[in-house]
Formats: sequence, structure tokens, C-alpha cells
Amino acid sequence: MRYSVSIIRIESWNMLRILTAGLITLAAVASSAAAVAEEPTIQPGYWEVTNKVQAVISQTKKERRCITPSEVAKFTLGPSNRHYSCTYPTRVFQDGKITLKGTCASKKGRRVAIEATGSYSPSTFKMVAEVDTTYAGLPLGGRFTTDARRLGDACPAPVKPG
Repeated sequence: MRYSVSIIRIESWNMLRILTAGLITLAAVASSAAAVAEEPTIQPGYWEVTNKVQAVISQTKKERRCITPSEVAKFTLGPSNRHYSCTYPTRVFQDGKITLKGTCASKKGRRVAIEATGSYSPSTFKMVAEVDTTYAGLPLGGRFTTDARRLGDACPAPVKPG
């Protein structure tokens, strides 16, 4: 029994980690269907993003990244990545508030429900997402929080290897 619990923990952590990557991307480049109506969301520039995962395993990750204008526009459809394809029938970024509700599916058919709420301004982004799925018949869930702030217009020059 201990062996199967470890497998579930590893598999669920991998699944939640992959979804977190998608949510991190959304947080870092938050935009929305409301962008079509010309409502401003976040500004491009240099951002600091803190992500917390509270699931089978808890983790906090802080990163600084450059968000280009094309990246802001690219993610108007919500988080998705090469591991999961996501749809959000409820996707609202309006008047500084965020509401997302949808489903992600892996290439193998594993489905995960996501509900997220939060707030944004041109220089801040905050979101809490609840994720629910099952693995081997057991319910699994997690909470992801993102707190991001814009540090400035200019991004540091890329570091050259060597």
C-alpha cells in the first residue's frame, strides 16, 4: 500500500506541476478575451512572479521574467501548455477582476477542472486557482496562488553562457 501511495503522490505532483506551469504562464502574461474590447490588462515589461502550490506537495517559486507585448496578447485564451489542452467556457478579465472556469485534458485523456479568481492592474496580478481531478479513483485537488508585480519597463540583458 505504501508503494501505491508514493506512486500517486509522484504522479499527482507531476500533473499538478505541469498545470502550475500553465497557470504561471497565465499569471505572468495575464490577458483576456476582454482584450478584444480594448480593456487594458497588464503592461509588458520586467515582472516578479511568486507562485505557491498547495497540493500533495507544497512549493513556492519566485522568478523574474520579461513579458513582451506579443506574450501579453498570446495568452488571451487562458493557461494551456504542451502537456495539457485547456478550454475556459467562463473567461472574464474585466474591471480589474479575473474569473476563470474550465477543464484541461492531457494527451492521455486525464481531465482536470480549474476554477480561478483574482485581480489585476497594469502593474499587478493576483490569482487563486483551485484544481480538482482523480487518480486511480482517488480525488486529488490543489490550490495555486500567484502574486506578481511589474518591476519596470526595461528587462535585463540576457546572460550569455560561458
